[in-house]
Amino acid sequence: MIVAMQEGAEEALIQQVIDHLVRMGFEVHRSTGARMTVLGAVGSGIEFDIRNLELLPGVQEVHRISSPYKLAGRSFRPEGTIVRLPNNIAVGGNEIIVMAGPCSVESREQILSTAESVAKAGAKVLRGGAFKPRSSPYSFQGHGEEALKLLREAGEKYKLLVISEVMEISQIPLMLPYVDILQVGARNMQNFNLLRELGKIRKPVLLKRGIAATLEELLLSAEYIMAGGNYEVILCERGIRTFETYTRNTMDISAIPIIHKLSHLPMTADPSHGTGRRDKVAPMARASIAAGADALLIEVHCNPDKALSDGAQSLFPEQFAKLMDELRIIAPAVGRTI
Repeated sequence: MIVAMQEGAEEALIQQVIDHLVRMGFEVHRSTGARMTVLGAVGSGIEFDIRNLELLPGVQEVHRISSPYKLAGRSFRPEGTIVRLPNNIAVGGNEIIVMAGPCSVESREQILSTAESVAKAGAKVLRGGAFKPRSSPYSFQGHGEEALKLLREAGEKYKLLVISEVMEISQIPLMLPYVDILQVGARNMQNFNLLRELGKIRKPVLLKRGIAATLEELLLSAEYIMAGGNYEVILCERGIRTFETYTRNTMDISAIPIIHKLSHLPMTADPSHGTGRRDKVAPMARASIAAGADALLIEVHCNPDKALSDGAQSLFPEQFAKLMDELRIIAPAVGRTI
């Protein structure tokens, strides 16, 4: 249920409504916008008449929410969510944020070289895996904390924020000092224990769509994080598994405008995993911007042919620089900057 307070409602009146909802058995989540406060009430099984709530002082209107995701739904924050990061970077605003870097951190030389090139081209966030979930147990699994230290070093040297994937609950406290955004990969989209723990922290989480997940399932996974009190969630389309075998996955560009209709959360596109082919990354990145993506997550490696993971879908630095120039032409056409 959504309770919209009147514009300019006093804090005392807002608190009275919150207390009333708590007495009814609801868990209340508050969203304060530029014009009004919206209260998301979740969890009560009792029958009640919403007209009684509408009569409370300071209440403008009350809506029952039929969708299973209450906090991730557009009605909770109709104006949309902007996830604010250090360095005055915001995901979900007018500027499209590009996150770029290698699939995994392999060495100090590799991550510093790649960080320098993506920063020069205009990326704002450095991506790189410290812990790698691989399909085969014999594949490269990442360098762990040492990789996190290298990511932080490269980020600070080239004034880039850092995003890296968290795979399990025990890694969260280890990663917090090193990263600015915690990424949940496709394989962990429905790792509900991990999502609950990420709801307890106050650091942005980028949540990737599972390889066979519906958009409703993606939003319900975001709901797990938000129900814990962490509203700094960024969604990501990274391709889904279909019957097509030419590409690694099928990049679902339509998910971007659909999510914007259903949810207030910002939407990222990952054309690298979405296609698995270097030559298809640029066209899918361009299409994602045209479709309304708030951010891009792109794999770039200083020497993709020798990459320990996902070299086939990683751009060369000069290819990434060319793509950034193309995106700067497309973004203004849809009212955005990059």
